[in-house]
Amino acid sequence: MELAGADSAVAQAAVLLQAFRQRALSIFHVQHIATRPGATFFLPGTRGAEIHNAVRPIAGEPIVVKHFPNSFRETSLLEDLRSAGASKLVFAGMMTHMCIDTTVRAAADLGFQCALAQDACATRALQFAGQRIEAEHVQLAYLAGLHGAFASVRSAQELCAEL
Repeated sequence: MELAGADSAVAQAAVLLQAFRQRALSIFHVQHIATRPGATFFLPGTRGAEIHNAVRPIAGEPIVVKHFPNSFRETSLLEDLRSAGASKLVFAGMMTHMCIDTTVRAAADLGFQCALAQDACATRALQFAGQRIEAEHVQLAYLAGLHGAFASVRSAQELCAEL
């Protein structure tokens, strides 16, 4: 599942991750592994399901494996975050239009204060009603929808400066 701007997004996610590591802040990695019949990506044991080298977990950083876009659905993530005493979350990752959107909204509904690194996530062009919506428009629409009601959406650098 190729995403527009994925290389740039992972580079910014790596900057954010490094800032969290330098400050010894809690980090939770989420990995999507497809289990539904007929899935064509995020398949177990494939390169597409691997966590990118630039943001690969190090010793002590937990990986939550999910099978749905919402990282809280049928995972230990909520319990893990509560056990860590988390009340504020910072998000970065892939598929702004699916996994990021769904998880950020769920986190806000669960009472977390959310921030999203706008330049540390990526999406792809979509089709609807016979029309193609370019990736940059999909990205902006989803970021605009999340900003305010569900999250504070800012650059990775701005979020790092606030840690």
